[in-house]
Amino acid sequence: MELPTPEGIKKRRIKLGLTQSELAKRAHVSQPLIARIESGDVDPRLSTIRSIITALDEMERSKIVARDLMTAPVVSLSPEETVEQAVRIMERYGFSQVPVIDNGVPIGSISESVLVQAMSGADIDKISASHVRQLMEDSFPAIAPGTDMGTISTLLETNHAVLVMETGKVVGVITKYNIMQLINK
Repeated sequence: MELPTPEGIKKRRIKLGLTQSELAKRAHVSQPLIARIESGDVDPRLSTIRSIITALDEMERSKIVARDLMTAPVVSLSPEETVEQAVRIMERYGFSQVPVIDNGVPIGSISESVLVQAMSGADIDKISASHVRQLMEDSFPAIAPGTDMGTISTLLETNHAVLVMETGKVVGVITKYNIMQLINK
């Protein structure tokens, strides 16, 4: 683990729009200590640095909103497309689930798991020719572009994806993969 420099701490604090007092309160240390650390006047204990970095990390996570995470434009299916067409689209884009949108309105979703269940003991040609409408599941929940990461994570615990809507239009989609990508940043 690389320890942050006094300049690095100050840059992160300023980037987050925090005052020294706000950071001190979140890190459970005094404001004068933050000032002395940032100026390089004091060599703090590791536990103090850990508290400050944890507070900065938490603030950064809370600043992430749906528009920062979403994938756009949204690849979707019409309820009248065939299951065969749906599978082609899912393969082409590498998606395991796709929203079903009818005239701009999300009405359902289709996922690999529902397709696999439908194929169990069924005539594959019949399933392939059937319409997405016949196999679709509930629509993904919809959120505003400014929805915080905590809300998004909670929704993804029980849903394949979350749609991002603005002025009544689907403008993006967020999956668990989008959240996992934050680890690499």
